[in-house]
Amino acid sequence: MFWRKKDRRRPGRGTTDRHALVPIPLTGGVLSGQVRDVGGGPLPGTEISVIDSGDRRMAHLETDPFGRFAASLMPGKYRVRVEAGGYQQLTDVVEVAWGSHADMGSLVLGEDPALRPPRPGVFVIDPDHSSVRFVARHIGLSKVYGRFNRFSGRIRIAEPFEESSVDVVIESASVDTNTEARDTHLRSPDFLDVERYPELRFSSVRFVGHGGNRWTVDGDLTLHGLTSDVSLDTTFLGSAEWNGDRVGAIATTELHREHFTLNWQQTIAKGLPVVGSTITIQLDVQAVRQG
Repeated sequence: MFWRKKDRRRPGRGTTDRHALVPIPLTGGVLSGQVRDVGGGPLPGTEISVIDSGDRRMAHLETDPFGRFAASLMPGKYRVRVEAGGYQQLTDVVEVAWGSHADMGSLVLGEDPALRPPRPGVFVIDPDHSSVRFVARHIGLSKVYGRFNRFSGRIRIAEPFEESSVDVVIESASVDTNTEARDTHLRSPDFLDVERYPELRFSSVRFVGHGGNRWTVDGDLTLHGLTSDVSLDTTFLGSAEWNGDRVGAIATTELHREHFTLNWQQTIAKGLPVVGSTITIQLDVQAVRQG
């Protein structure tokens, strides 16, 4: 019996490698690559857009936890746009041939100077250009959108940035879903109980960087008389000069009502709840430097 040793060498760009990240289709080829920062670390969640000669987007995907991506495409020449928050955009041109694997190799993104954290100081949230919104599911069919109209907060930018902090106070009676009867119910003891608990408070305990302009802000939220830890998925939007030195950020998190004993519930047919247990919080913040 004769044995033939397998060739374990990596295929070069444009070869017909049937062991690519995704199978090579019979009608086209495969495009792949890996996105890294200048330090060599992978950039997961990077947005990849593949655009043909007619300026049509033929593929839109994100890199995996190792910064890799792959897409099956018809033969042709494509413009590949690579975008990650906090990094400079990269564009390259590649040709995909029939039955082949076009490997773009490592694509390195440099830091975007415009999205570096601001210099240390104290910023006060501008309520006229900020919002605190929430979204809840209603009887499993639609979403109810609301907001809090009165809030204040301070952001302290430190050096290093990981030691920064944020404190926010929200007036619970300012809840607004654009329906008077529903807002009255939300202010009642069934939900926010604004007479006993007039404020919601958030105080950060830790800033965790994830590369570029993406951060997690861990902190404590006090709501309905109880305090629970929450994590805000935060994107820093940059700085600008307009009536002062300003910074902007957006952040989201999900709250479970039961964690704060907001347990009021009704059910309809088949036990379907009227109000979903998970509430999505969306923050859009602009703050002005005070010192």
